[in-house]
Order: sequence, then C-alpha cells, then structure tokens
Amino acid sequence: MAESLPPTRSRIPGSGLAKGLAVTLRTMTKRAHTAQYPDAQPELPPRSRGVIGLFEENCTVCMLCARECPDWCIYIDSHKETVPPAAPGGRERSRNVLDRFAIDFALCMYCGICIEVCPFDALFWSPEFEYAETDIHELTHERDKLREWMWTVPAPPALDPSAEEPKELTAARKTADKLAAEQTARADEQAPGAEPTSPQEGEA
Repeated sequence: MAESLPPTRSRIPGSGLAKGLAVTLRTMTKRAHTAQYPDAQPELPPRSRGVIGLFEENCTVCMLCARECPDWCIYIDSHKETVPPAAPGGRERSRNVLDRFAIDFALCMYCGICIEVCPFDALFWSPEFEYAETDIHELTHERDKLREWMWTVPAPPALDPSAEEPKELTAARKTADKLAAEQTARADEQAPGAEPTSPQEGEA
C-alpha cells in the first residue's frame, strides 16, 4: 500500500514578490556607509590575498612553483656552483644559486598554488594591494621587489597553547642544544690550567 504524501501548503499568489519588496524596503531605509578610500584604509580579512612576497634565503630553485603555476607567470633563472667539502676527505657538492625570481602580476590570477606547493616556505601572501602601475611592464616584480613585500607579511596566528610543539622546532632545538654542548666542552678543554681527563676517569 503506497504511503500518502503530506498535503502541500498552498502558496499565496504574489508572496514571492512581496518578500522581495520587503527586502528592498529594508535596504532603502538603512543609511549607506561609504568608506572614504584612500583616506580611510579598508579592514582586510586576515587571510586576504594582496601580493606575493619572496623569502629568498629559503628558495632552493626547485622550480615547483614555476611548474605548477597555471598562468606561467613565474620566471626563475639559476646556475650551479661547486661547494667545497664540509670536512677533510669529503667530496665536493653542487648547489643551485638563484639568479632571477620574478612574478608577472599582470598574468597572475592569485590562486595561491605556488605558495601551497613550495616545500621550503619561500613564498608568502601579503595583504598589500596598492601596487597599481600605469605601465603593464612595471607589474613584473623582480626578486628585490618581492623581498620588500616580505616586510608586509603578517605574523602567523598563534598556536593553541595545548597543542604539541612542531617537529621542526623540536629538531632545531635538539640540534642547537647539541652544538652548544659541544662548544662548551671544547671551551673547557682549551681553558688554561685545565687538566686533560684520561679515558679511565671519563668512564668512571
């Protein structure tokens, strides 16, 4: 036996028009608020996308940002340099050195993919948006200009007090403590009048 459907509510003719007119009337009675830009700066959301800043020290020229950019508006040039061995008897290594890093904001669609895919935290969003130019060529920002935008990048939000410390900070702290202990031990050994400890004394 088929279940009976609940009775449908009869719509009053013209109810939709009445609701729309009511919204219009409420809006008309409210006083309009006009922000006097540029004298009054707008209050931007905390995660607003204005311009992209480059932290050059973190860039390893991995080219991920340029490859993933859907607009191909990131231009990177680099060369390889040979680094001498860190310890005697080691082998030389080669590393990429950044020559040019530019973003053409006339082509950029502010998708943020380059910032998301960067594995070394070299790109950041800045809320600055006042960089209009009369010449379209001036919208191509080279690495010096991108580095200047880093000073306008807001600090990250504070972590939850009950959250665990990030693994990167824990590893960095352990490394720093180890290096500090080694330097202290070397300073004690090189101190004048210090008696060298024999292996038997160290084992005891």
